[in-house]
Amino acid sequence: MKQNKFIVVTGGTKGIGHAIIDAFMEEGFDVATCSRNSEELDRVKQDLEFKYKGQKVHIMVADLSRMDSCKLFGKFVSDRTDNVDVLVNNTGHFLPGQLHTEQEGNLELMLNTNLHSAYNISRFFIPAMKDRKEGHIFNICSTASIIPYINGGSYCVSKFALYGLTKVFREEMKEFDVRVTAILPGATFTASWEGSDLPETRFMKPSDIGQAVLGCWKLSSHTVVEEILLRPQLGDI
Repeated sequence: MKQNKFIVVTGGTKGIGHAIIDAFMEEGFDVATCSRNSEELDRVKQDLEFKYKGQKVHIMVADLSRMDSCKLFGKFVSDRTDNVDVLVNNTGHFLPGQLHTEQEGNLELMLNTNLHSAYNISRFFIPAMKDRKEGHIFNICSTASIIPYINGGSYCVSKFALYGLTKVFREEMKEFDVRVTAILPGATFTASWEGSDLPETRFMKPSDIGQAVLGCWKLSSHTVVEEILLRPQLGDI
């Protein structure tokens, strides 16, 4: 029996992560995702498996800011599939503040969540991708990866680092035919912007980010989109 293609999306219960899962399940993929919230995971599994009959959503509660949790999630996935075709490192956290005044520990938390999770999860799945000489890794960076925002503080630092990590992985994976792409979205209408007094139309749709990621993957193996920068039509917020 032919297996469906398989995508791993960290932090896939809402926003950009959920939109990416939806886009790839539309193409027939099975999915593994994780979150710290078990209720949200259960809801996503139920909704998507109802929508996409015959496809599987594998869920696990995990805090990927912790290395031991990254390893457990990697083992969870590898117990369910031999081939991860697409990996999307989407787990992230934002705390506002300025470097010189923000709360102590912000930098460590942002690095652990936004950078170390992608480093550890990628290192878990890369060996099998190298052996097969195929696979695609997407790191969800940000416009904050290339622009220092005044109230971005340690979040900007972590996203700059994630962008650098993506570039290094891209160079390292060339000879193994593993594609690596940085996605740099601007303001997207997700939970991060709850409470904003701006209209929803001022933001990008998460579904647009999902379709952009899918479009990058659908190109032939001869081509890789190294990075894609997306902003609202009216510019940054």
